[in-house]
Amino acid sequence: MRYLDAAQHFNQAAALVPSGHPDETADYLYRQAFALYGQGDERGDIAALKESIETWHLVLQQRPRDRVPLDWAMTQNNLGIALERLGERESGTTHLTEAVAAYRAALEEQPRKRVPLDWAMTQNNLGNAPERLGERESGTAHLTEAVTAYRAALEEQTRDRVPRDWAMTQNNLGNALWELGEREIGMAHLTEAVAAYHAALEERTRDRVPLEWAMTQNNLGVALQTLGEREGGTAHLMEAVLAYHAALQERTRDRAPLDWATTQNNLGVALESLGERESGTAHLTEAVAAHRAALQEYTRDRAALQWAMTQNNLGNALARMAKREGGTAHLTEAVAAYRAALEEFTRDRAPLQWATAQNNLGTALKTLGERESGTARLTEAVAAYRAALEEFTRDRVPLDWATTQNNLGNALERLGERESGTADLTEAVAAWEACLTVTASAWPPAWVEGVHSHIDRARAKEARRASK
Repeated sequence: MRYLDAAQHFNQAAALVPSGHPDETADYLYRQAFALYGQGDERGDIAALKESIETWHLVLQQRPRDRVPLDWAMTQNNLGIALERLGERESGTTHLTEAVAAYRAALEEQPRKRVPLDWAMTQNNLGNAPERLGERESGTAHLTEAVTAYRAALEEQTRDRVPRDWAMTQNNLGNALWELGEREIGMAHLTEAVAAYHAALEERTRDRVPLEWAMTQNNLGVALQTLGEREGGTAHLMEAVLAYHAALQERTRDRAPLDWATTQNNLGVALESLGERESGTAHLTEAVAAHRAALQEYTRDRAALQWAMTQNNLGNALARMAKREGGTAHLTEAVAAYRAALEEFTRDRAPLQWATAQNNLGTALKTLGERESGTARLTEAVAAYRAALEEFTRDRVPLDWATTQNNLGNALERLGERESGTADLTEAVAAWEACLTVTASAWPPAWVEGVHSHIDRARAKEARRASK
């Protein structure tokens, strides 16, 4: 029986239950809500998820808190799960906020002393919803709430008592810690995330639960990669590459095509970071191959935003290769990849991703313009950087704004070198000075000194031209 057919069946059957039989009615509605949730979850059916939520509310009317408190609490938990799933698939935070409220309501009747494992399960779910909220909001308040909830769950979900639940919550804790670590300076939360993933892998073994093992290996790779990008050397980046390769042993293209593509893309990013720190192009070539592999399943029709993300990452790897090699072939490919990404990373749909791709496009065009005669590419680069600054505002993302101002200054200087007059050089100086208002105390001293050197050089050129 298909989920929709099941839901229709239970709906019809519930109508036949005589009034005055709330338990029987609640049983029918309960099964209907599960059927609708299953349809919505497995098929991405938003309407079914909304109907599931409405049905859970009906169950709550049939199973009031004062009459059946534990059933009421379990229903609140199930309502929270449906609200969370709907919230994951929609923009905004309304349904996720409602999910948090439902989980908190459930915990009022699921005290730790009375039903410790139910309490722990709901604590884990309570962690999931704030984590999703935290992904969509600036700041770290919701992510900190998520970490607190997961740690609470682990007080009862011990490894000895419920090993698989313990491993699941350790994995979830790792995800929240990684999100926190990404938004904070330092590495403490990232290091804790790595430890949580390693703990999860003690029970999520390849033999026992191969796909869960692979998922956690992928997550471990992401945390190690973020650590590696913040540190000198290549040790954590190499560990990340190994974790991704491990994940791909079970996340095969035939078995889990989109998960395979996700890990291929992640692998490409880690290999690119490795390639930045090493001489030669071997790891960069592997990065390009990994991104191209991901695009075999991350098609524009099937997963538009993931396709755009991977196109952007492919552009990064190609641009990095081009810096190590002569010619313009890889740069031209990088420009094409960034322009492809911008077809789906529109300003309205994904403003910060749009700005990132515009900034990356500007850098590729600038490098291309430096290797070609004329000013067309450099003019396009300036336009791309200016576009990026429409969303990379100082108030919203000050370091991204400052970095893009620096890039804009570099492109304007190159343009000014090839043109008469001083207008472009004057604009370059203004862009660098804007950059320094943020970076003078945030960037390493050598970088700041480099910007000052650019300003001095441009002003000297201005003076020479003005004196002629």
